[in-house]
Amino acid sequence: MKIKVDYDLCESNALCEALAPDVFELDDDDYLQLKTEETTPGNIEAVKRAVAACPRAAISLED
Repeated sequence: MKIKVDYDLCESNALCEALAPDVFELDDDDYLQLKTEETTPGNIEAVKRAVAACPRAAISLED
């Protein structure tokens, strides 16, 4: 599955980074960056938790 971020909605509050640090990170300017756009068997559950926890619904998964 592909990880999509709507950067217009994203507040860069780092909840996703806390839940899936191997996928999400904030850069030096506090903007969200994806380390990968693809889920793996090892990160899918953490990514799903991050999608559910995003307060602005800025993160989604696509087939």
